[in-house]
Amino acid sequence: MTDETPMARAERFASQYGLPTPILLSPMAGACPPELSIAVAQGGGMGAAGVLTMSPKAIVEWTRAVRSGSNGVFQLNLRVPDPPPVRDPGHESAVRAFLSDWGPEVPAIVADAPLQDYDAQLEAVFDAGPAVVSTHMGLLPADYVARLKAAGVRWFAAATTVSEARAAEAAGADAVVAQGMEAGGHRVTFEPRSDGAGMVGLFSLIPAVADAVAIPVIAAGGIADGRGVAAALTLGASAVQIGTAFLRAPEAQIPQAWADGLAEVAPEDTIVTRAFSGRQARSLPTAYARAATAPDAPEPAPYPIQNNLTQAMRAEAARTGEPGGLSGPSGHRVQIA
Repeated sequence: MTDETPMARAERFASQYGLPTPILLSPMAGACPPELSIAVAQGGGMGAAGVLTMSPKAIVEWTRAVRSGSNGVFQLNLRVPDPPPVRDPGHESAVRAFLSDWGPEVPAIVADAPLQDYDAQLEAVFDAGPAVVSTHMGLLPADYVARLKAAGVRWFAAATTVSEARAAEAAGADAVVAQGMEAGGHRVTFEPRSDGAGMVGLFSLIPAVADAVAIPVIAAGGIADGRGVAAALTLGASAVQIGTAFLRAPEAQIPQAWADGLAEVAPEDTIVTRAFSGRQARSLPTAYARAATAPDAPEPAPYPIQNNLTQAMRAEAARTGEPGGLSGPSGHRVQIA
């Protein structure tokens, strides 16, 4: 970390990206419609989209829509693939039986639903020409990093520990997004089967990462108002990335049951669980989330198998407004006003 004042450090970062304010929208897969990024950009921040579930065509359409509504910069976020999961048909059958109490019956074939083609997403993101390409749960391949740098595109790499931040810097990242344990949605750890070890609070993580790397640090997790922004900048961050606090904005277009849950949840009520996707994520304490974390519940299948198996339940809950089976990512801090 340099000897710059927090304000000077934040202003320098913001000016590099043409931002009036050093505030970034978190790239939340499935919860970043163009309207939300346009609103954030018009407010002086950086828009974003998590492209995990998006086809190349959808990436092009999102980019076109945002550029038609704003001149602001944005980031496109890629999830680095995990190694192929170890499959256990018997265990998957037990998970499907458990899920039948919370939504439609889940045929065995659902577990085999393919992910979006990662290489095709890489090309679509590159062709879209965003100001920033960001990643979580791992690092980009070296040849792709070289292509980004040649094109003048910056790379932000998310990390949950000092060691991950150092690895990101060594791989060529232009900034590291330090995600504290307070963050809603998936933990961005590089470890697919993380059991919660190494979970660090944001305000312990920021200064440790800022002291360990020379590149800018972007703070993420539990920030929802000016007090959180000021604290993060004081501790060494150059900018902040906010997700949950934007979700109750009408532009986010999330299901009403999810928005209502965010209005009522206390920080200590949120649950970190693998029950929705197979990867650890912080969620609202819905009835399914509580049941799935009970001692007698089957252990979730690995990602993306568990994600495939719970898809019908999550879609049905969103369609009907019944919160029991809803996947409702939520950070520790929600801005209610």
